[in-house]
Amino acid sequence: MAEKGEITFGTDGWRGVIADEFTFSNVARVGKAVAGYLNDPRRRELPPYREWGVPLRPSSAGVFVGYDTRFLSGQFAHRLAQALLQAGVPARVTDAPVPTPALSAAVVDQGGAAGVMITASHNPPQWSGVKLKPEYGGSATAELTALVEAHLPADSPPPADLAVEAVSLREGYLARLRKAVNLRELARAPLYVVVDAMYGSAQGYLPQLLQEARIPHLAIRSTIDPLFGGRKPEPLPENVVPLKAVIRSLRARGRIAVGLITDGDGDRAAAMDERGEFLDTHRTAALLLWHLDRHRGLHGRVLKSFALTDMFGKLADHLGVPWREIPIGFKWAVEDLVTGEAVFAGEESGGYGYAWHLPERDGILSNLLLLELVAATGKSLGKLVEELFSLVGPHHYARRDLELPTRLEAVEKLTQAPPERLADQRVVKVETLDGLKLRLERGWILFRASGTEPILRLYCEMDAPEAVRTALDAAQQLATGGLL
Repeated sequence: MAEKGEITFGTDGWRGVIADEFTFSNVARVGKAVAGYLNDPRRRELPPYREWGVPLRPSSAGVFVGYDTRFLSGQFAHRLAQALLQAGVPARVTDAPVPTPALSAAVVDQGGAAGVMITASHNPPQWSGVKLKPEYGGSATAELTALVEAHLPADSPPPADLAVEAVSLREGYLARLRKAVNLRELARAPLYVVVDAMYGSAQGYLPQLLQEARIPHLAIRSTIDPLFGGRKPEPLPENVVPLKAVIRSLRARGRIAVGLITDGDGDRAAAMDERGEFLDTHRTAALLLWHLDRHRGLHGRVLKSFALTDMFGKLADHLGVPWREIPIGFKWAVEDLVTGEAVFAGEESGGYGYAWHLPERDGILSNLLLLELVAATGKSLGKLVEELFSLVGPHHYARRDLELPTRLEAVEKLTQAPPERLADQRVVKVETLDGLKLRLERGWILFRASGTEPILRLYCEMDAPEAVRTALDAAQQLATGGLL
């Protein structure tokens, strides 16, 4: 965790605890730093402009500032916009909470110099954060955020109480989604959809499109609750129990029930099948790849994050699709998506991006594409997962997050001296692309320190659920010395 006066951009932006690191003063500092970055002539020499061919827009093109449903998010957005205005950079704030991909789409479609999103994404409710979206509408690269950090002032007196123009991004983003997905085709399928927005800023978007297509649906957790019902707004099994209860109570005669989930700011997706079984982000990523290749005819290179399932690579090989593994964090995918070197990128956290849409994670579009897959095949998500396993073998996954202030030291120590055995399995390979991955005889386990929270994450995939639990227990014991 950063010290109170320190602001650093991690895996995807800067995050901090509200009223501790994340204060109005620090948010104003970030606003001034973004203004300095936009006016810095060194910006044009950075890779997106020099190497990728992204057109550089002047600061006069203005900044869109969006926000999620967290505590004080709207007020933080206005403070950041006022800091931009005081520095001479035009800024507009959304008139309501918006999903992050809607902000990114506005930057691209309306020619903004950048977008700034006030959100902590999937973090617990006491956190907030700032994401920067440059001209291409995706995650900012390390080079870009380093330039922002170089312009951070030591302190920031409150900016003048300037009037900030409000802007609506909803209809522009919905229009983009209508072009991306054939709603009429979806309407012909016997679907019944339950949409779980997890109290996040994507609420209302999927239901509006489903209503337009006259697809029977139900929306849950679609009101403003800054506490997110007491759960992290992250698509994990323990956080979607209400959705499971709703689906298991359905009597959708003659229709295929599908549960669709978005996270706190709408850039991540997961799903639930007709039996109320959670479709984790790994199975979701693999099914999306299958759909894009088989039904959308997209056969270009695809990207998978270091923590994403082996199913993804195995399925890509089966389909004859070239693929590449990248470090964790969507900023590592944007170059290939912007330049067209890749058509699709997926990550363990539930982020999926499409070169033909935006070089950005979009949970709402990803959910619509899952509906397309069900409609195209006439099969439920449960049946589709069974077919997936028949192609690539059974894969079971879980993640365990440990609060560990010494997380960096723990990963470094294990990397310097990895074990030869873990959970009664031989370590057959050690990989260090991002964190420490131990490949075992029945799967793999990854130790990685979070870039945004004081958390050590343990990721594990095995061929059976009990093997996952055993490996995670052994990994936790190894990483913490039994202290947790």
